[in-house]
Amino acid sequence: MNNLIDKAQASTDNATLAALEQAKKANIETVWDRYQAQLPQCGFGETGLCCRHCMQGPCRISPFGESPQKGVCGANADVMVARWISRAVAAGTASHGGHAKHLAHTLLKSAIGEAPDYSIKDEAKLKAVAQRVGIETDNRSTNDIGKDVARKALEEFSEKDSPLTWAATTVTGGRVDSFVKHGVVPTGIDSEVAEIMHRTTYGVDADAINLLLGAVKCALADYAGCHIATDIADVLFGTPKPLITQANLGVINPDAVNIAVHGHNPLLSDMISQIASDADLNEKAKAAGASAGINIVGVCCTGNEVMVRHGIPLATSSVSQEMAIVTGALDAMVVDYQCIMPSVATVAECYHTKLITTMPIAKIPGSVHIEFHESNAKQTAQTIIEHAIDAFKKRDPSKINIPTIKSKAFAGFSAEAIIEALALVNKDDPLKPLIDNIVAGNIYGVCLFAGCNNVKVPQDANYVSMIKELARNNVLILSTGCASGAFARQGFMTQEATNEYAGDGLKAVLTAIGEAAGLGGPLPLVLHMGSCVDNSRAADVAVAVANKLGVDLDKLPVVASAPEPVTEKAVAIGTWAVAAGLPTHLGVIPPVLGSKTVVEVLTSAIKGMFGGYFIVEPDPIQAARVLLDAISERRKGLGLSVVEFATEVV
Repeated sequence: MNNLIDKAQASTDNATLAALEQAKKANIETVWDRYQAQLPQCGFGETGLCCRHCMQGPCRISPFGESPQKGVCGANADVMVARWISRAVAAGTASHGGHAKHLAHTLLKSAIGEAPDYSIKDEAKLKAVAQRVGIETDNRSTNDIGKDVARKALEEFSEKDSPLTWAATTVTGGRVDSFVKHGVVPTGIDSEVAEIMHRTTYGVDADAINLLLGAVKCALADYAGCHIATDIADVLFGTPKPLITQANLGVINPDAVNIAVHGHNPLLSDMISQIASDADLNEKAKAAGASAGINIVGVCCTGNEVMVRHGIPLATSSVSQEMAIVTGALDAMVVDYQCIMPSVATVAECYHTKLITTMPIAKIPGSVHIEFHESNAKQTAQTIIEHAIDAFKKRDPSKINIPTIKSKAFAGFSAEAIIEALALVNKDDPLKPLIDNIVAGNIYGVCLFAGCNNVKVPQDANYVSMIKELARNNVLILSTGCASGAFARQGFMTQEATNEYAGDGLKAVLTAIGEAAGLGGPLPLVLHMGSCVDNSRAADVAVAVANKLGVDLDKLPVVASAPEPVTEKAVAIGTWAVAAGLPTHLGVIPPVLGSKTVVEVLTSAIKGMFGGYFIVEPDPIQAARVLLDAISERRKGLGLSVVEFATEVV
């Protein structure tokens, strides 16, 4: 244990490395130890050539053309791999859909008075969403509109006779035509998940191409779920606006009761963030010995949710979540669901930290379970904070070792906030400055960074290399999820990063907008758009630009990248990004190499259908250059200037 870890292969983040050294001294097992213990990993699984969909297996196929070449049922390599992708997309869609459904139920309960601790914070966003999905807003109360929006959202989960509203009304007309042409129009979020599980079970769909089209259809349902979640979170908690905060383990305060909120759903974490400033609770914390009162920090996408709305500092991200506990000063880790390692319970046992689970579908042995209900959210949040205060009293000072490393981070760039910033340059036509600078080449293109940190890659290494290469070539960088965490920790969400890494054209644009906004300098190099469901925000900006230009999304110089993907949610997001027309990079090879047909479809043939396609490239510099080439191809197609790229690495 721990002696196996090569620090250079674990992380590029010095705070994480410092905490990892502490874990090593304390003989605490971490995610990197468990990864090392798994090596070598199953070669059949890595290529997608292992199937356990029935009890006649597991079956495996030789990737070298030797026997066997079919499973017991007769499924070949193409079918095995296509089934895996389809099920991964379904799992990701179920995760985002569950998140969205939870928020929709809460909006409905709030509007009818059954969730008194929640209210509609952004009436303008509510009305904009209502109008977009066909709900009347004139001369109606806010709560009545809220009821209808919530019910309309809940209707999206069961199969309907019409396309999903949150998909059909948020993309270009050309995208809708493409989806209809290829038979991938989703009609229900949960029903698309059920259909994938049906068609990939024993003895159903054995056509790899048909399976992949089913995966695309399900992925578009995932897009609808993501958009619902973003819309309703903004309605309930407010649409993010730019703010300044901090990131990395140094945000944990040795003189405070430290509470980490972790997972993906903002319902409880937002409430905890709201009441953490309560005077009585802070007095209790100080009476317990915490002179700085209560300090809330974020982990993973729940952390991103409260970061972009309240400026709550982000301590760390998914792969390094254990490190927050290893500081010895985390009094409670409060989790909801998704991306929570069961190992945090084991690490917490080595310290005084209370791991508190809150959702009935996400319990972890060794934790304290305080179940969350919308009807008494504020009381639940208070109870959790009081548990953390009690835990603070049991701290062992000899175990406290907090890395002092932290970075300033600008966050809160929702689609609305970006449009508002552009309006400071051109009030009458906010999109014009963006489009004009793309045409002129000052902004060569746009890249959305999304996804996770993967233990197979030194943490943040791919993000750091790629952003330097893209930014110096004047590519505007947007980010969500753990990608945002990586850039925040590494100091790329600052004005200083813009001055250091942006090409001359990009720097001039970001400076003009930043100075118009009264920042006394440029916007940050990376625009933090929110959590992983908030990829829909970036889609909204792209759709607005496409509609303004009168072209489809597959013509825009816009690309996407998940340099260190992990979860099935990333597979679902990547698939709908491709269907939306975006060249989409993956920095970790998914288990598809066992099927030449699937690889060909996903990286080439699908381009002729939807315009988007997957780029699989583990080398970050090469990946950045492939994305730059894709941007150049799009610019050439629009009749815009194309440039030669520098070859040296900065």
